[in-house]
Amino acid sequence: MHLLLLNGPNLNLLGQREPEIYGSMTLKDIESQLQAKSIEEGIELECFQSNFEGALVERIHEAMGQVQGILINAGAFTHTSIALRDALLSADIPYVEIHLSNTHSRESFRRHSYLVDRAIGIVSGFGGVSYLLALDGMVSHLRNSH
Repeated sequence: MHLLLLNGPNLNLLGQREPEIYGSMTLKDIESQLQAKSIEEGIELECFQSNFEGALVERIHEAMGQVQGILINAGAFTHTSIALRDALLSADIPYVEIHLSNTHSRESFRRHSYLVDRAIGIVSGFGGVSYLLALDGMVSHLRNSH
């Protein structure tokens, strides 16, 4: 099983950006935890982060026929990007939407997601653990659907 983890804008600043909201873990810390868990599960996990919408869209296109699932924290693009939505739908790869914070307890604009209605699931509000929960959910979904 081959999975892709996508992280959007400003997530490269985790650990220093608003730690009261996003916690003290860095993106590298989160990716290391996920890689360790993936190895235990016999899964290949590729990680990609970009602050640029087009780079994320291109990476989704490249994933077609290569990965069985996508874990995505699109950051602010969650609430703004029809292009990311279209790329995910065109790729026809199951995906889980991830958020570190509980977006529904924050500003009203963060409550709308262009991705959630077609995601197999969403995990939010558990900090870095959200990623581990998303990985577990994706693996369970893929193993039970085949």
